[in-house]
Amino acid sequence: MDRERFSAAIAGVLPSDRVHPEEPLAPHTTFRVGGAADWLVDVRSAEELRRVLEAAGRCQVPVTLLGGGSNVLVADAGIRGVVIRLQMREISQSAADRVRAEAGVTINGLVRWTISKGLGGLEAWAGTPGTVGGAIHGNAHFSGSNISERVAAVMLATRQGRLAEVEPDEMAFAYDTSRLQRSGEVLVWAEFRVGPGETETLRARARASLAYRKRTQPLALSSAGCVFQNPDPARDRVPSGIPASAGALVDRAGLKGRRLGGAQISETHANFVVNDGTATADEIRTLIETARAAVRERFGVELRDEVVYLGEF
Repeated sequence: MDRERFSAAIAGVLPSDRVHPEEPLAPHTTFRVGGAADWLVDVRSAEELRRVLEAAGRCQVPVTLLGGGSNVLVADAGIRGVVIRLQMREISQSAADRVRAEAGVTINGLVRWTISKGLGGLEAWAGTPGTVGGAIHGNAHFSGSNISERVAAVMLATRQGRLAEVEPDEMAFAYDTSRLQRSGEVLVWAEFRVGPGETETLRARARASLAYRKRTQPLALSSAGCVFQNPDPARDRVPSGIPASAGALVDRAGLKGRRLGGAQISETHANFVVNDGTATADEIRTLIETARAAVRERFGVELRDEVVYLGEF
């Protein structure tokens, strides 16, 4: 990693107020834990993203992507290399039945925009944390639906800075999965299918979705969202009488409410680990592994990660 060369290169791409050397990452994540990045940089256009990726490649600097900071756990030791925070935030109606949103747009912001334009199809995603980039990367799911069901097209950037438009059937979407997790490509924008809707009806659906989340999730405390994927009926044998739900399995294993330091398995939803404000990333990770081991021992089910670990643990 050529630090001096990369610092010089990045100075030619971004203004100094968007380049943050040795930046603590805890304030930039919903878990509110984690050490510093060698560099945190804010990019606001596809061209800036392309040039930062090119510079990192030339200088052999590792690249990590960060959107809204949900669904991730950053190590206490931080992240080596450059962390790119995607702040491309434009939304437009690209066709009568399509809305284009850049990667840094929050899902809640996208929902509000579509409702204000009388466009339906995304209102059930109200209350979803994070950004469009993160939602596409992990194929966000809620109440039995995946965000990929609404995707019409995406624009991706390779780690070498090349841009290409990609059709949904090329994205390898599956539960909590997309090709981005394997390819290392970066979402630039996504287009979503929408249709006409009555604004007040759309708002009512959005409010109902948000109310459901508030009733069933610990939204008042710092968390990353669900830490485990739900079991897959095609590959996981969940004992009879227990829902095919990671939260139900952790609960039935007796771990709901379990605490380690400042981290706790939520009393509201056992697939959430929450931070009381004093937790470390190591405490959170240890508590997650405790829950995984308990479910494995009690029920013979191996829970798979939904939360993404960044940095070295």
